[in-house]
Amino acid sequence: MISSNDFRTGVTVELDGSVWRVVEFLHVKPGKGSAFVRTKLKNVQSGNTVEKTFRAGETVPQANLEKRNMQYTYKDGDEYVFMDMQTYEETRMNIESLGDRTNFLKEEMEVNVIFWDERVLEVELPTSVVLEITDTDPGVKGDTATGGTKPATVETGAQVMVPLFISIGEKIKVDTRDGSYLGREN
Repeated sequence: MISSNDFRTGVTVELDGSVWRVVEFLHVKPGKGSAFVRTKLKNVQSGNTVEKTFRAGETVPQANLEKRNMQYTYKDGDEYVFMDMQTYEETRMNIESLGDRTNFLKEEMEVNVIFWDERVLEVELPTSVVLEITDTDPGVKGDTATGGTKPATVETGAQVMVPLFISIGEKIKVDTRDGSYLGREN
């Protein structure tokens, strides 16, 4: 159990048989009446967002999530297969549950898979990943780092906006949270 006074961004709670993550919270202490906590909660399974108000000090069951280190091994149809690094058991996830994380998922990449009651909730990718450019317009002499950007396709099929001087075959570092270019990788 967790008190509503202990809510922080990222805390997970169980409500109505689902896991909810606190996205925003605000402790309100009105001049008259008792204090309360106004929250915005996101359903981890479906992605729905709701606003809910709790009395200050109200206890809510905290979701016990288990994080396992797994390796993405291969894609089977529209399912992605992950292997547990300790037990070598396979876990499968479909494209819908992974969402846009598939844009930066490459084979043999280690990720954290989050479980709740032995059910897979989500996959946490590393903050940044090194990917090779497979297609982009050629760089022209005189293009500088302070110039504009151009679209480039990386080995996973995702499109990333890169500086004009980047060319095919180069390895770049990409932020997996927003898909932004972070720099060249040597």
